[in-house]
Amino acid sequence: MNRHEQLAGYILEHPEQIGKVVDFDAATDKLLPFNFTASNNDLSAEGIADTARFSNWVNQQLLQNHCRYGIGGYMEHRTLYARSALFDTANEEPRRLHLGMDIWAAAGTPVYAPLQGTVHSFQNNDRFGDYGPTIILQHQLDGLPLYSLYGHLSANSLQHLQVGEPIEKNQQIATFGTERENGSWPPHLHFQLMFDMQGNAGDYPGVCRFSEKEQYQDNIPDPDLILKFYSATII
Repeated sequence: MNRHEQLAGYILEHPEQIGKVVDFDAATDKLLPFNFTASNNDLSAEGIADTARFSNWVNQQLLQNHCRYGIGGYMEHRTLYARSALFDTANEEPRRLHLGMDIWAAAGTPVYAPLQGTVHSFQNNDRFGDYGPTIILQHQLDGLPLYSLYGHLSANSLQHLQVGEPIEKNQQIATFGTERENGSWPPHLHFQLMFDMQGNAGDYPGVCRFSEKEQYQDNIPDPDLILKFYSATII
């Protein structure tokens, strides 16, 4: 049994151990799926590069569709993402494959730990297009190590944290940051799971080259195993 099967089996056998990441109510909330591939004709690379325009577009979409949350992104090939030099290196394949799940909602939206664990690391990845304030938690699921990453947080989210600090399931750990503090993005949460931190602390790639998909997918399970968004109401 590989690690992905172990994780899916643990979640199936221990549903009581799985909590929430945001205050999503499947009975009343609808989810708006966002598409940031080249097939999205409403957006351009230039529009995404302009943080104010990008934010206005996201907010309009949520408002028009009467949705508190937008979702999407796991293993999505975001060919539109040329907004930051962070994703491009001269003479190399650009990084466009998105590795986590994005949850789009208002700045200040609470973020919770869906699993019991400890604080592995945290830091402010303060570059244009980066995660901004980031928290990584460490979990042990019947011997299976798992890490959860929360990016694009508010600066206040990093205050008073300590490495090794115990975290309970459903404990609020952060809030969504504003564009001014979250790496210059429309307010959202980048939620990502990893089996192995591979020597990283306070950061882990959230976007990779398409040619690297297989190696990253081996280490990064589908966040919807925890979120269960795609079994909810998608408009």
